Amino acid sequence: MPPAAERVPWRWLAAGRASQRLVLVVVFVALLLDNMLLTVVVPIVPTFLYTTEYEGVNSSAAPAWTEPAPPALKAPPFSSTFSYFDNTTVTVSGSASPDLANGTESSRPPQPPTSSPPPPSSCPEGEEFLAKENVRVGLMFASKALVQLLVNPSVGLLTNRIGYHIPMFVGFIIMFLSTVMFAFSGTYTLLFIARALQGVGSSFSSVAGLGMLASVYTDDFERGNAMGIALGGLALGLLIGAPFGSVMYEFVGKSSPFLVLAFLALLDGALQLCILQPSKISPESAKGTPVVTLLRDPYILVAAGALCFSNMGVAMLEPTLPIWMMQTMCSPKWQLGMAFLPASISYLIGTNLFGVLANKMGRWLCSLIGMAVVGISLLCVPLAKNIYGLIGPNGGLGFAIGMVDSSMMPIMGYLVDLRHTSVYGNVYAIADIAFCVGFAIGPSTGGAIVRAIGFPWLMTIIGVINIAYAPLCWYLRNPPAKEEKIAILSQECPMQTKSYSTQKALRAFPLADDSDVEAENAE
Repeated sequence: MPPAAERVPWRWLAAGRASQRLVLVVVFVALLLDNMLLTVVVPIVPTFLYTTEYEGVNSSAAPAWTEPAPPALKAPPFSSTFSYFDNTTVTVSGSASPDLANGTESSRPPQPPTSSPPPPSSCPEGEEFLAKENVRVGLMFASKALVQLLVNPSVGLLTNRIGYHIPMFVGFIIMFLSTVMFAFSGTYTLLFIARALQGVGSSFSSVAGLGMLASVYTDDFERGNAMGIALGGLALGLLIGAPFGSVMYEFVGKSSPFLVLAFLALLDGALQLCILQPSKISPESAKGTPVVTLLRDPYILVAAGALCFSNMGVAMLEPTLPIWMMQTMCSPKWQLGMAFLPASISYLIGTNLFGVLANKMGRWLCSLIGMAVVGISLLCVPLAKNIYGLIGPNGGLGFAIGMVDSSMMPIMGYLVDLRHTSVYGNVYAIADIAFCVGFAIGPSTGGAIVRAIGFPWLMTIIGVINIAYAPLCWYLRNPPAKEEKIAILSQECPMQTKSYSTQKALRAFPLADDSDVEAENAE
């Protein structure tokens, strides 16, 4: 092979390491796998626990229910079947079967036992078990967010010291281990541990990935577009996860979807090794603003609150909607995941559409409208009578959350540029904490609220909270910059300050009579 041909792969790798687009691809794939694993368990865990724990216990006791004869016969358990073979014993059963006593066969089948028959197979038994399962499944789903909530601040500090490459690769390794553990876990305890381990890997991947994008895309408009594409990976994971998990679980088996995700995670790890050089340490040149200081910024808190409450609605739906569908709609397994399909498709559309439009119409306005639509959609969910009635509310919910996420993620980076040091690890750790609070409080409290007052009231509460919070997004319309940051931004990034400058507003006032003379003298 000629020497020039041998250098081609190395030239491609060198160009790839300097490419913004390939960094975006890596972050896109990482968020895709994280959120596929997040949602693929949503339709699997409730039915898997019901099958293994409730039906498994009752199937062992089933012979005791089917064997006893009707109470009126007062006969041994085998007497009713024994009479088919020896008509001399018909006197034992008395007048229970007159056709058999006459020695003739009847076309009518034998009467079943008088005890109440089980309900149709499509409607699960055990109302009390399902009520308790709301709480257990909610705690399992919340464990991921709780662990991620605890790990995020440490990951933010770590990225400020050693860069984004190593934390990104560590997140891949932990995510792979969590996926394999999900595939081969057969008890609630092991599934709980796998879910918590996923929270650690997700913290490394999301904080490092979003911080890497913010550092690579320094232009505010390009950063907004890149964040919209990266959140499209998150949306695609949500889109594929629940339907993929329900169909694979129904027709292939529990382990199959997790093994597919483990294989895709290996491909993502190979891509990171080739492109991102995880062995390379690249600390930030400037010291980042501490997390405590960022948490004192009211504008960052408003943005984080919008992320938290808008995502808390879908977080409450994840453990409670499948069980509610099992109770009220008698839905089969595959429908439990398909119910989330409209929300995922509309979220994918919303993040990509408003990644561009939000910069033109105002990200604060986009977030305000999105939160209001989230609340209205949640109020409409309990009105559905079948899976088709969920298409409208879930579709509106996903589209509105896409509006909020695609607007707030660039705002978080912009607020750091405008009011603090332009190092993004800590602020995106706060953004991820906001997600985690929503996905921790949502499932853990949602199951308890459903058990106490019912699913419709849960949707009413979280819907009203989102509508009430929406007006606070107005405060993000024109956030003030610190004086030293105004001077820096005016020299380095003039385009970032033009949309927040008050000079254009001053030109709109009517001019005085002598203003023309003053303008000529100034020139």
